[in-house]
Amino acid sequence: MSEAEASQRYAVVTGANKGIGLEAVKQLAFNGITVILTARDAKRGLEAVEKLKEFELSGRVLFHQLDVTDPASVASLADFITTQFGKLDILVNNAAISGLILDPEELARAVEHAGGWPLKAKYWDKLSVQTYELVEECLQINYYGAKRMVEAFLPLLQLSHSPRILNVSSILGSLEKRGWMRC
Repeated sequence: MSEAEASQRYAVVTGANKGIGLEAVKQLAFNGITVILTARDAKRGLEAVEKLKEFELSGRVLFHQLDVTDPASVASLADFITTQFGKLDILVNNAAISGLILDPEELARAVEHAGGWPLKAKYWDKLSVQTYELVEECLQINYYGAKRMVEAFLPLLQLSHSPRILNVSSILGSLEKRGWMRC
């Protein structure tokens, strides 16, 4: 491996086809890092890569399909990175779901009534639905998905001179039950 190849940095961002994940990809690429943008849905992932072309980041951003709940999908990405780059410098665990189904009309009413984001349980009981299946999916993606990624990529991260793991989270990913937080 040449000195230039050794100094090149590589990152993976899960759930990167929109929102915080897409912005993380953009910022990492702007800083000269080669980024693997991942998404469960290949079409949405490829569309996200296309969006980034306007920022002249092509070549710095690659797409790889990834479902963090599927060990074979995680292993496929790890094999790709091993083969293509031989190491990983940054892992951003961003893939997540809320574990709730929200009624948009009730949410709008609650925001208006609360004068901002509704934090009290009385609002969330009216505007959200939660099922056992949603809670299970939430745990599989938000907790076990991130854990699976760290376990799979730790050997590649250990080959980096400056490895980093960033676990993106929100209040909706909390496993603690405090009123309206249910996942």
